[in-house]
Amino acid sequence: MDQNPVDQESAAQDPWSPQPPDPAAAPHWPPHPMPAPQPHNGMGVTALVLGIVGVVLGLVVVLFWMSWLPALLAVVFGLVGLSHARKGLATNRAMALAGVALGVAGLLFAVGGGVFAVLTVKQVAEDARAEADAVEASASAEAEREKAEEKARHLSFGEAYTFGNGLKVTVAKPQPFVPDDFVLGHAKGNKAVEVTVTVVNTGKERLSVETGLPNVNDANGASTELVIDGSGRQKVITGYVLPGKQAIGKYAFSLPPDAADSIEVEFSPDAERWADAYWSGPN
Repeated sequence: MDQNPVDQESAAQDPWSPQPPDPAAAPHWPPHPMPAPQPHNGMGVTALVLGIVGVVLGLVVVLFWMSWLPALLAVVFGLVGLSHARKGLATNRAMALAGVALGVAGLLFAVGGGVFAVLTVKQVAEDARAEADAVEASASAEAEREKAEEKARHLSFGEAYTFGNGLKVTVAKPQPFVPDDFVLGHAKGNKAVEVTVTVVNTGKERLSVETGLPNVNDANGASTELVIDGSGRQKVITGYVLPGKQAIGKYAFSLPPDAADSIEVEFSPDAERWADAYWSGPN
């Protein structure tokens, strides 16, 4: 039922009475909350990963040369991540700081590996050079020793040479030899000489003489021929020589009429083990 007009007028004049709703007023809704910004943690994460990679590569000696780049990037990204954390844009300050620390460690490992590699290569080169010098010095010393030994094996008649087994050999100056009527190896008109070889055992064990015959040539290289006659004056050294004892061999050789005035006698007690020694001089 409709209100009385008098009542409506009274209500309009009463300020304490409830006001009728305004049909033109729009309803008021509370505002929606704004979403919080996402933290920029990517730099810190990247720095930590690169720092770990740099340290691992730096610890492997053969891969140290690969560690400097990820380590350097870890330092750069870590510093950027720390800057973001100071500005409140990132929440992983500890991760970024760890990335910087690992990056610095990786750089140190890279530098240390480089220094170690350089020193190692230098040491290897020095060792190789020293070994080559030692080999060269050894070869030179061996050549000098052989040269000195070769020189020592060339003697004059009457001088002694001691072989490696302790046999000391002396070849006396050849003396004229006159064969008897029954002779082999000596032609008419040739000149025959007698060569005396003395072998002394300077060691403490008996030693054998394997080659008891010397070779004789004149100064021009012409070979001589061994003379055998029925006089029994020739004596060949054979068998063993006891310690402190000596064996004497006497050999006759026939030289051609045009032989040089000097001859050379070549002798070794064991040609398979010891190089020949040479005695030379006028005949």
